[in-house]
Amino acid sequence: MYPNIQAYDRGVMFSPDGRLFQVEYAKEAVRKGATSIGMVAEEGVVLLAHKNISEPLIIPSTVQKIFKVDSFIGATYSGLVSDGLHIVNLMRTKTQTHRMVYDETESVETMAREVSEEMQMATQYGGLRPYAISLILGGIDTEKRLFEVEPGASFSGYKADAIGVGKKIAEEMLVKDYKDSMSVEESIKLGVDILKKVNEKKLAPENVDISTIIEKKGYKPLSVKEIATYL
Repeated sequence: MYPNIQAYDRGVMFSPDGRLFQVEYAKEAVRKGATSIGMVAEEGVVLLAHKNISEPLIIPSTVQKIFKVDSFIGATYSGLVSDGLHIVNLMRTKTQTHRMVYDETESVETMAREVSEEMQMATQYGGLRPYAISLILGGIDTEKRLFEVEPGASFSGYKADAIGVGKKIAEEMLVKDYKDSMSVEESIKLGVDILKKVNEKKLAPENVDISTIIEKKGYKPLSVKEIATYL
């Protein structure tokens, strides 16, 4: 029996059995967040996200889950909204600085590594708390790329990935139905089918964000009318 075990529950430090409770709590916040999905398609990268709007007076267009980071990079997150917006702004600053210095889009993997480094700092020092988000970062540099960064600050590359409350269901469907040769259209349709399965009800176009990053065209968010055609 370890004395004062609750002390490890309050701070960013290892418990005697090697656990970081604050990181685990941050992951729990992600598991309760709305579902987001990313897929590498034949022509580019597709990002989809469900906007969990529970208050009837909210204007849906003011709630955003997928963001343009740079001309050929997009991102979506699940978890605490304020943390997600902060990381998006951080990524935009870093990519703009890189473009001003080198006159090129920063690589997607470098961006994922820089975000993971920022998030890692919050798991190491007292007085901070881990970021309560998982992030899907997709884009095109020399090739099409997709990465996930999780609250513990590790990042991995994926062909297709999901985060949030529907992660388990989404991953099962992606393992079964995702193919390397899928077009952007096919990827969007698969993503919408997953969101429908996760939410177990009809989706409204105002409650879904969809964006694509296409070779030679760059980042493009779909309008509400365009999203409606897939629902």
